[in-house]
Amino acid sequence: MAPAQALGPAIRVQGIEKSFKDVQVLKGVDFEVAAGSIFALLGSNGAGKTTLVRILSTLLKPDAGNAAVHGFDVTANPGDVRGSISLTGQFAAVDEVLTGRENLVLIAKIRHLKDPAAIAAGLLARFSLTEAADRKASTYSGGMRRRLDIAMSLIGDPPVIFLDEPTTGLDPQARIEVWQTVKQLASNGTTVLLTTQYLDEAEQLADRIAILHQGTIIQNGTLAELKRLLPPAKVEYIEKQPSLEDVFLALVGDSGQAGAEPEAVERTGGSARSGKELR
Repeated sequence: MAPAQALGPAIRVQGIEKSFKDVQVLKGVDFEVAAGSIFALLGSNGAGKTTLVRILSTLLKPDAGNAAVHGFDVTANPGDVRGSISLTGQFAAVDEVLTGRENLVLIAKIRHLKDPAAIAAGLLARFSLTEAADRKASTYSGGMRRRLDIAMSLIGDPPVIFLDEPTTGLDPQARIEVWQTVKQLASNGTTVLLTTQYLDEAEQLADRIAILHQGTIIQNGTLAELKRLLPPAKVEYIEKQPSLEDVFLALVGDSGQAGAEPEAVERTGGSARSGKELR
């Protein structure tokens, strides 16, 4: 990594536009992602999230505007961009006939890396898959399969990773496992651009959140900054009942309280939306 790249944003997007025939999907998108951070691109189905990721990963060319990843222009230097990133789509791309270890060794060999066995062992340990290493991936749970998929995408230590709706179709426990994995990636210095339609996912993971709506970024900021866009909360004293999430986490043994005592909570004129899916 060159010093200039290290000092600048890991991802820079300026005025990106993209149309398919007469349908304009992206209408001038602008944002920057700081190195080592988690940036959530939040939007409903059809907002243009996947199209933008495909442009940033050099799978599509923009009609207008420019973008750079890890200091490399996505149009002028696509090879350098591809050497700096990894892309994980909505569905795990593991080979279910192979074991977890064999999947990792295969990718390391394809990338002509030294000591594929050691690379696989390190990633299995990092993603808590060592005990299941020699089982076929077809026997893995959804969360384990997704963790293996992300582990495979990290072979070669790419500084930037794109996760395109990584928890689609996963059960609640598997989603939590993936969230923990994403947080670990950022703590180790990897820049993560996450697309999601789940409000709670963006709230739990992202350092910054950009809301993509009808092809444009309508707001971009930290969670605290976005919350300040609403009127000040009115404080009322109500009895707080346990949520389904509280019950689920208590029953499966994770942190969370099965019961709840009356407490003061902040309420606004509208109901909270985290945990809901954008449609």
